[in-house]
Amino acid sequence: MRGTGLNVAARTISGDDDPLLAAWAHIRSGLKRDHGARLFDGWLKPIALESFDPEAGTVRLSLPSQFMADWVQSHFADRLRLAWASVLPGVREVVIGAADADRPPLFDMPEPVAFPAEPAAPGLAEAPAPSGFDPRYRFETFVVGKANEVAFNAARTLATADRLTFNPLFIHGATGRGKTHLLHALAQTLMERQPGANVLYMSAERFMVDFIGALKENDTLGFKRRLRAADLLLVDDVQFIAGKESTQEEFFHTMNEIIVAGRRLAITSDRAPQDLDGIEPRILSRLSWGLVADVNAADLELRISIIERKLEQMPGVDVPPDVVLFLAKRISSNVRELEGALNRIAAYATMRDRPIDVDFAGEVLANLLRSNQRKISIDDIQTRVSDHYRIRKAEMTSARRAREVARPRQVAMYLAKQLTPRSLPEIGRKFGGRDHTTVIHAVKTIEKLRAADAELDADLALLTRQLED
Repeated sequence: MRGTGLNVAARTISGDDDPLLAAWAHIRSGLKRDHGARLFDGWLKPIALESFDPEAGTVRLSLPSQFMADWVQSHFADRLRLAWASVLPGVREVVIGAADADRPPLFDMPEPVAFPAEPAAPGLAEAPAPSGFDPRYRFETFVVGKANEVAFNAARTLATADRLTFNPLFIHGATGRGKTHLLHALAQTLMERQPGANVLYMSAERFMVDFIGALKENDTLGFKRRLRAADLLLVDDVQFIAGKESTQEEFFHTMNEIIVAGRRLAITSDRAPQDLDGIEPRILSRLSWGLVADVNAADLELRISIIERKLEQMPGVDVPPDVVLFLAKRISSNVRELEGALNRIAAYATMRDRPIDVDFAGEVLANLLRSNQRKISIDDIQTRVSDHYRIRKAEMTSARRAREVARPRQVAMYLAKQLTPRSLPEIGRKFGGRDHTTVIHAVKTIEKLRAADAELDADLALLTRQLED
């Protein structure tokens, strides 16, 4: 036996009087009501209740695949934890993972559930599969600002244009900035404009797994035929094929077939093509042939707009303007965290019957706010400095030494040294592979100039304030 919690849970429940079964049925009902039948059936219905450990206060949930588990963890972890805590106060943690094929769920579902062999969206999903794409992720629900307007317009153009002016579309940016939202919006818009269009959406990791599986099953022709017949192929997180030579070979040929056939291709990554290590140069060259669009960190104005848009979808939740500003200023790392923070505040306010004010928000989000302090990236600094001095961001990594680009580059290196924990060699690598001595020279130069140049000093103060907001 593996402990008290599992001993208690290790039985099949079928009676309606069991509190765990009643709680799970209530939570499932709430998920379906709040998120709609399509999203529920595609992603949440397959969740199985594995066990409850009353001593640790831990509920374990499982899904048919690791990819589904990761997706639910990313999008619904807070919602599930709060839901369990509201119906069973002893629950302190909800663990979400992939089901063990050798061990069935310990709790039967209150209704029969047919688990799909593969989830529609995260794997290889053939359109039309309405539940395969999140209905919340539409172009209409995407909040546009300076940080993401190029990527937004490019994705919408790829979805709606009768004649392609660029292909592929490569969208890059850090986690939680809306890349997946744009892919889902692109797919759904194209399917509405072209009913019956063959839309395939997969992660780069899934591309690799399916390709290796096809090799083992001696069915590479079927794999190639399935992908290359797509009217729109969406590949998420392409950085995960780095170092995988045979997978990259197949990926390159798939890209070529799609583009040459005049079909549409959209790819995302957490980095720009030139920053992708371990990817073959011919793939990087192919990616750069199309349109490369970055999704930068949302500025304060955009973060406020995102919160206000989210509140429009939360009738009955009263969040004063000073709390909106507080959240927008304190949570700047990514949009997903910002939306999750708002959901958490609303849920706790309802559970505790408390009005929402700045003190309450700070109390509920204490851990999150601590983790967001001084979380400034070199990419953020390069973007902000480039915008301020009106130069292309690519100049930050270029070899040009003209004063109009060299001075802003030195300013960015100086700020990277002041505002991030990165080492001098790491900073140098982010600026086009420069040596750490170049960074030292830049820092010393800006320190000296700042003491004598009031305008430069004001620029640095403004940039620092904008980055820390």
